[in-house]
Amino acid sequence: MDNSGLVIVDKPAGWTSHDVVGKMRRLAKTRRVGHAGTLDPMATGVLVLGVGKATRLLGHLALTEKGYDATIRLGQSTNTDDAEGEITATASAASVADEALRAGVAALTGPIQQVPPQVSAIKVNGERAYKMARKGEDVALAARPVTVHSFTVTDVRREGDLIDVDASVACSSGTYIRALARDLGASLGCGGHLTALRRTRVGPYDLAMARTLDQFAEKPEILPMGEAVAAVFPRRDVSADDARKVAHGGRLPAAGLGPGPVGVFAPDGTLLALVEERGGQAKPLAVFVP
Repeated sequence: MDNSGLVIVDKPAGWTSHDVVGKMRRLAKTRRVGHAGTLDPMATGVLVLGVGKATRLLGHLALTEKGYDATIRLGQSTNTDDAEGEITATASAASVADEALRAGVAALTGPIQQVPPQVSAIKVNGERAYKMARKGEDVALAARPVTVHSFTVTDVRREGDLIDVDASVACSSGTYIRALARDLGASLGCGGHLTALRRTRVGPYDLAMARTLDQFAEKPEILPMGEAVAAVFPRRDVSADDARKVAHGGRLPAAGLGPGPVGVFAPDGTLLALVEERGGQAKPLAVFVP
């Protein structure tokens, strides 16, 4: 039986994404497990895992938009921009008015240029930034274009010199929520860092579909490849003749389903391949049938 497919995991706090992959390898009894879109150890929530042949799907999943629930603490800065790091500066946030807070959030909404955190997995001259930062080196990371589709404050709690801000964020892939916390604090002159993060959505896969590792261990259910693809990409059902062509890596005439990946399905509903349409042809990106 082919157990290839996706598992939408609700990642526990304190685990790295790699820890989750390791555990899933044992539970699914296969080495072929990968993940799409890393979550920091502190964060919880949606982590998309590919099992078996679905590991080849992960790179193509247009998991561009992600959703998060976050808590930002204003009045303290840390060296990691989150609660895992050491406090490097404090400045009272008591005088920050609600209007200023709203304006700061609005300025970080839409297409923005974002400098990633110093402690991140981005490579600088072949070395990961967090390794350089741990050695005490100053890491100069370039700003990158990201899009914050929405940044909504859901609660504000004031306590002495600190303000805790709960917010929901929808953003493009590659956006760092802890960098949003840092930049919001910087713009308000009091510093800020992330104290809690829960990913609520990756593409169409949300918390309603996510299960804990314990739940998976009790009842191992894998979202079949066909369903996983149909949830994200346009679907193209082909004839038996065209199915044979695609299975052997052949091309089909384009069907006008857009430039991104298209899922091609055999007459019996089996997922055959992901194709991309270019120059009037549908060319295979990944073929999944033996």
